[in-house]
Amino acid sequence: MTSVKVSPLHDIPLTLGDGVYNFIVEIPKESKAKMEVATDEASTPIKQDTKKRKAQILSTWEDPSQANSEVEGAFGDNDPVDVVEIGEAERKIGEVLKVKPLAALAMIDEGELDRKIVAISLDDPKAHLVNDVDDVEKHFPDYAMKIIHETNESWAKLVKRSVDAGDLSLF
Repeated sequence: MTSVKVSPLHDIPLTLGDGVYNFIVEIPKESKAKMEVATDEASTPIKQDTKKRKAQILSTWEDPSQANSEVEGAFGDNDPVDVVEIGEAERKIGEVLKVKPLAALAMIDEGELDRKIVAISLDDPKAHLVNDVDDVEKHFPDYAMKIIHETNESWAKLVKRSVDAGDLSLF
């Protein structure tokens, strides 16, 4: 059997038609591992991340030499576009999913444009119900509030010093 290296950045097609796109899982839900496509290496393997990126849409790239007119002329971050997949399943690093884009966010991260696509995997049980950002709250009720509540509880533990602060300054 012959082994062939496949680049997650170059060898997997972007679109599958009918509004369906491929994306590669870099950081699975509920995972602490910070992984990324190593765009500066041959075959662009998925490796330990030093920039804390998320999943990415294949065959995309945010050009660091081109200013974006919609976001105060910010330049791209020299990476593929990041994806936040909101489905229920836990995924594996390197898994390629067929997703339906729902929304886009533009953020500035350390002076660079770092866009995020919110998407849902077509194999998610709710995928047929969620077609745009308005459907997210309807079919994932109070999810954003749950995250805010959970992270506020974590913050309270942090400032009470009942969890290790690591390198964080607590005042």
